[in-house]
Amino acid sequence: MFKTYTQPAFLICAGTLVIAGASMSIAIKSFGIYLKKDPLPLKKSLDLLDKKALASYKVASVGKIKYEEVVKALGTEDYIQWHLEDVSVPADSAVRYCLLLITYYGLPNLVPHVPEECYTGSGYQKLYSNSVVFRVNKGSRQEQLPGKYVVFIGKSSDPWQNDTKFSVLYIFRVNDEYTNSRTDTRIVLGKNLFRRYSYFSKVEMKFFNMKFGAQTFPSKEQAVSASQKLLGVILPLLEKEYWPDWEKLVGDD
Repeated sequence: MFKTYTQPAFLICAGTLVIAGASMSIAIKSFGIYLKKDPLPLKKSLDLLDKKALASYKVASVGKIKYEEVVKALGTEDYIQWHLEDVSVPADSAVRYCLLLITYYGLPNLVPHVPEECYTGSGYQKLYSNSVVFRVNKGSRQEQLPGKYVVFIGKSSDPWQNDTKFSVLYIFRVNDEYTNSRTDTRIVLGKNLFRRYSYFSKVEMKFFNMKFGAQTFPSKEQAVSASQKLLGVILPLLEKEYWPDWEKLVGDD
């Protein structure tokens, strides 16, 4: 066994690996490559998000995840889970209510958490998903942002109802870009090797109404339209007051 480790071929390979490792370390230090990012906190906690600045949206309730294993699976404690009511639409509108979940990852891993995992892990079945474009009005300008529309089905708790279909829509903010998938989020994170920091955040929305004690859900067109309206209120607030100032961070590097 000892002779194996003293063979010239083995010694050459081992030496090559040592030199390669040392060279990699020198290159990383010389060129300022950050394989491990430093933590990047929010400007302000999401819990401080101004409820009075939400235009026609009223915060009906504020939720917190009760189970530690669920928070662990979520991967962050920087989140808010609000039930919103849009008082500007008819009381029977399918988008009158919204479950809004915003999560923030200031020390991101490369496996962003997505609703497809959360809901299927809770017993729902994913039927399909589509990429969508959110046309979001921000003041005097409109931005076209990539989003995702996912449809699930699951047994209703009401024995008088059939299987219930519902949709969840979401969008990622990654450093200074918007994405709508894990893959694109990883790409943006991966191309910032020369930056000390990286972050991503996810805005997730589920629209519904309650009729005769049962939930009803909007069509795709209704859900996308309602998302665009809500994002036009939420995103400017997050960009200005809560998410890190990426341009300043890049300038300070």
